[in-house]
Amino acid sequence: MNPKKQKLIVAWIEIHKDDLLADWKLAVNGRPLFKIKGLDQ
Repeated sequence: MNPKKQKLIVAWIEIHKDDLLADWKLAVNGRPLFKIKGLDQ
């Protein structure tokens, strides 16, 4: 993977860490997920 893109992805994960964990908990329980803004938004 391109190192610049990898850095962007890692930064996005850090910014959205709480949202990702909340969606993970919903997914585990078979619930609908919340939308999380992508890098292009």
